[in-house]
Amino acid sequence: RSTPKPSSAASDVYKRQPYNQAVKAGNTLYISGQIPLIPSTMELLSGSIKEEAQLVMEHLQSILDAAGMTFKHVVKSTIYLDDMNNFGEVNQLYGTYFDNDTAPARETVAVKTLPKSVRIEISMIAVK
Repeated sequence: RSTPKPSSAASDVYKRQPYNQAVKAGNTLYISGQIPLIPSTMELLSGSIKEEAQLVMEHLQSILDAAGMTFKHVVKSTIYLDDMNNFGEVNQLYGTYFDNDTAPARETVAVKTLPKSVRIEISMIAVK
């Protein structure tokens, strides 16, 4: 079991938490839920849901890169939204990262609240 370390400053916040940003067990990478945190300031992005989703996907890409993987290796993802009315915009942006033939299994769940009261969180599982 290993823990990939992305080069972004966002990984610093995880050093103070009782979990890892990602854990690789064998050929499988388990990525913890990512939120729209700005790496340089460690502040939350306060933008449109599309901007927030974009930043979350960038975090996920950085973690995949650190593990020598790409979005083509993702087999499962979970999207948490605090408002299902944002599904269309998030789904459109999310879809730009995957080809239809290699898109992972996914569920999108509406929840009452998320950590730090963010509007979106995404976790993934990738296999190489």
